[in-house]
Formats: sequence, structure tokens, C-alpha cells
Amino acid sequence: MKKVILVADDSPTIRKFVSFSLKMKGFDIIAVNDGMEALEVLPKENIDLVITDLNMPNIDGFELIRSIRENQEYSEMPIIILSSLGASEEIEKGISTGANSYLVKPFDPNRIAYEISKYLN
Repeated sequence: MKKVILVADDSPTIRKFVSFSLKMKGFDIIAVNDGMEALEVLPKENIDLVITDLNMPNIDGFELIRSIRENQEYSEMPIIILSSLGASEEIEKGISTGANSYLVKPFDPNRIAYEISKYLN
């Protein structure tokens, strides 16, 4: 059975690029515009991993991560941040908020696939 990855990013270009590159690696992708949509999708789909941007409307990536970690059903779900914010303070905040990995845009699709492989077999 294919693993399902939820991609939350307010940039249609990034959503398309990430979705396309991960579909090529054999994953099913659900792409949403922001953290609020991500939280609406989580209970309806069988999500294996979340990739989130940080700067998004409505609910940003930090709040999305906190909400996922606070829900016992999803508390162990792997979360990868994919953000243009590359300062060490942002990376530290992302990891301390509960993300498993932090990737900085622009990104290499193979790097994302490698990060995903650490959490999904």
C-alpha cells in the first residue's frame, strides 16, 4: 500500500513541485493551502507523514505542528518542515516545536526523499 504524504504550503508552485517529485518516488500526495486545511484533512485521510511550510495564512506551520503533536492520535506522525526561513533560530524553533526534520528552500527532491525514507519504510 502506498504511503500518503500531506503537503501544506501556500505556494501553488511549491505544492506542485513537491507533489510531482514525491509521486515519482511512489507516494500518494494530498496537497493543501495552509495549516487549517491540513487539520481538516488529517482525520479524514490515512496520512503517514506531513511536510509543511512555516509561513502560511490562517494557521502557520508552527501552529500546525503544535496541533498535531497535541493530538494523541497523530503525536508520533513524522513532520518535515520545508521553509525558505533558513536562520538557525527558525530551524531550532521548528525542531523544538516538534518537527522531525527541517529543509530549507530551494530544495533537492532527492533530499526530501531521503528525509522521508528516515521515517517511512
